[in-house]
Amino acid sequence: MILTKAQYEEIAQCLVSVPPTRQSLRKLKQRFPSQSQATLLSIFSQEYQKHIKRTHAKHHTPEAIESYYQRYLNGVGKNGAAPVLLELANEVDYAPSLMARIILERFLQGHEQTPPSKSVINSMLRDPSQIPDGVLANQVYQCIVNDCCYGPLVDCIKHAIGYEHEVLLRDLLLKKNLSFLDEDQLRAKGYDKTPDFILQVPVGLDQAWSSIGMDLSRNWTATGKEASCSKPRSPQTSSPYAIAQLDPEDPGREAGSNVTFLQYKLLAASALNLR
Repeated sequence: MILTKAQYEEIAQCLVSVPPTRQSLRKLKQRFPSQSQATLLSIFSQEYQKHIKRTHAKHHTPEAIESYYQRYLNGVGKNGAAPVLLELANEVDYAPSLMARIILERFLQGHEQTPPSKSVINSMLRDPSQIPDGVLANQVYQCIVNDCCYGPLVDCIKHAIGYEHEVLLRDLLLKKNLSFLDEDQLRAKGYDKTPDFILQVPVGLDQAWSSIGMDLSRNWTATGKEASCSKPRSPQTSSPYAIAQLDPEDPGREAGSNVTFLQYKLLAASALNLR
């Protein structure tokens, strides 16, 4: 089923009034039963990430950080077992994992002689048991497991899906008897850029695409060395949102890119299937 522009905008408009929780996704599925949960999750994630980028700066002012930290201290002082940090994140409409990072950094700044490094923060977010304060460790853990768009748990899921589709793409290349070099082979040859695979014999792709929610289309031409991007001469899809059917599983997209990492992989896989 191809997602039309009107359908996408209706879903996006519905997302304006709901918090970024799994409960909201269930409600979204009930309201739009004809759409798959994976497609709704993809739209949900992209719209929410746009919102986070727009509001990121206001949550990182010194005044905002101190205000959040004092509210956290007051909350856990009354009831340390309550999901204080998660509720605070939902109240101010900010990603729970990103709120956990703000509070964790502020906590460590007040308890360490030197500012915490990024690697230390990331390690504690991946494994909250490393956090020296048990109450904060529990609060951070609650934020991580309840965040469906950001955080180390989501990153692990994205990585697993990416690896799964990398295996899928390799199988398709082998099935089509196409000659290619993989990442390990490229590193051994001294390449500074190592995509998953580089075709040794050029293969032309002529397919218009657009990232979900953007009225943009491109014509990808994959060669043995690079992939170039230019305006399409003859669009092959009836809707600019047809790309949603290629990779509804990807909950994110790389900054500055009009197509997600997994969408590009599945676009290539789809083209191989058409050969």
